[in-house]
Amino acid sequence: MSDFTALMLHETDGKVTPSIRRLADADLPAGDVTVRVEWSTLNYKDGLILGGLGRLVRTYPHIPGIDFAGIVETSDNPAYQPGDKVVLTGWRVGEIHWGGYGQKARVKAEWLVPLPDGLSTRQAMALGTAGLTAMLAIMALEDHGLSPEVDGEVLVTGAAGGLGSVATVLLARKGYHVAASTGRASQHDYLKGLGATTLIDRAELSGGAAKPLLAERWAACVDSVGGPTLAAVLAGMKMRAPVASCGNAGGIELATTVLPFLLRGINLLGIDSAQCPTARRLAAWSRLAAEMPLTLLDQLTTEAKLADLPELGARILKGDIRGRVVVNVAAGA
Repeated sequence: MSDFTALMLHETDGKVTPSIRRLADADLPAGDVTVRVEWSTLNYKDGLILGGLGRLVRTYPHIPGIDFAGIVETSDNPAYQPGDKVVLTGWRVGEIHWGGYGQKARVKAEWLVPLPDGLSTRQAMALGTAGLTAMLAIMALEDHGLSPEVDGEVLVTGAAGGLGSVATVLLARKGYHVAASTGRASQHDYLKGLGATTLIDRAELSGGAAKPLLAERWAACVDSVGGPTLAAVLAGMKMRAPVASCGNAGGIELATTVLPFLLRGINLLGIDSAQCPTARRLAAWSRLAAEMPLTLLDQLTTEAKLADLPELGARILKGDIRGRVVVNVAAGA
């Protein structure tokens, strides 16, 4: 098809408004690979962009969607041929370059990753940026000594969200005891079903640390919240425990002291999937395909269409979305 449907954002007098548009191939930005997008996802950052918040998008009109999976339609790069199935996360697609909420995307070949064996394009986006980031966090924890033989629980904050849900499943399946933090009692059965062994009320962490150091509780942590929650987490980690920090929904300020680092040797590991080296990205996707129980993906996933996204974007910012939202881009509006 030479034209396609997309969710496009326009800005007028500082107000961002979404609409469903019909576009032509000639409208696409520069790039050496054109992809027919089949599936995308809704992430927290997408919610900010759809709401015109955070100045993540500077130039309008704009097609958001920070990740997508689909099939190569045309390619000027020998690394990809028409018919190849591919995944894209990061590279500021959906921010400074048109993203996945259109039925076609034109990007640089080096931004793409071949779809791992065993994953469909839908399954790849049921994992998406959140799943990739969760795996990168676990890999970083393992690089710093975490193994199922380590004594203690692994804390996952924001556990009912997309990243937290995937991290909970992956850790539990590898034999870790997972302490899942959530502020929604209605999600307790959901998290237990994913493999969590302990549930932590978000209120216990969201106020920050009452003291620079608290009783030692957790052997490692995947934190997707940041802000005061991360400060409370750092104060309660065991000696030499690693903390993988991969989100700032709770804010970018970190009110802590040097004591967790000096007296307990805590390792604070920043996880940025957008700037992840290609070799690491490929390894993470290969592990996701091999280690993620695909039968559980349906429990993590809600399906949406392009027209649903403005309302769902507002909900994800309120913390009112459980697990992952996959967007059936191929189906259109």
